Amino acid sequence: MPRSYHLRLWLGMMRCEETHGMARWHRQHQQAMTEPESDMTEKPILELPAFDPEVVGESNFTSYPEPHRAANQMRYNRRLGNHAGLRNFGVNLTRIVPGGQSSYRHAHSRQDEFVFVLEGEVVLETNAGEQLLTPGMCAGFPAGTGDAHRFVNRSASDVKLLVIGDRSSGDEITYPDVDMHAVLAPDGSYRFSTKSGEPL
Repeated sequence: MPRSYHLRLWLGMMRCEETHGMARWHRQHQQAMTEPESDMTEKPILELPAFDPEVVGESNFTSYPEPHRAANQMRYNRRLGNHAGLRNFGVNLTRIVPGGQSSYRHAHSRQDEFVFVLEGEVVLETNAGEQLLTPGMCAGFPAGTGDAHRFVNRSASDVKLLVIGDRSSGDEITYPDVDMHAVLAPDGSYRFSTKSGEPL
């Protein structure tokens, strides 16, 4: 056979190999782009005093008595301070679902509060009116000012707050929008009554 025939055959084989090679690369590239990226970093196992907040149970328990309880069960707390064994102040990771509130609007007589917004948009209601807070914003409530406050989630997504408050004894809580009043008992729990003093 003429030499030109063998040359054409060799060139054809090279083109075929190149084509198949490019097709194979393209398939591998597409597969890599569509497969979920694996998480190569695992969370370390921590020991107290360090811990992952996710290991702390989340609960929508509220000490509010009836008929005020149900409205306050659309928020969920992870009691981080209790988990760490803190005694002088509390730290909660609070998640408020859409339509929920952190509490009824209230003011403490002896206990300071501080709240930092971690995720979502939340409406802060105080005696002065409303403000929209976004992640990175915060609010502080000194004891004894009478500035009643709460956080309301009017968005379509969950809100996460870091809530810090001290545990000073002799605290009383006023609720201007509902017929309720609370007094901190020596055992650390609140006793609820109506504003006229009837037990709830």
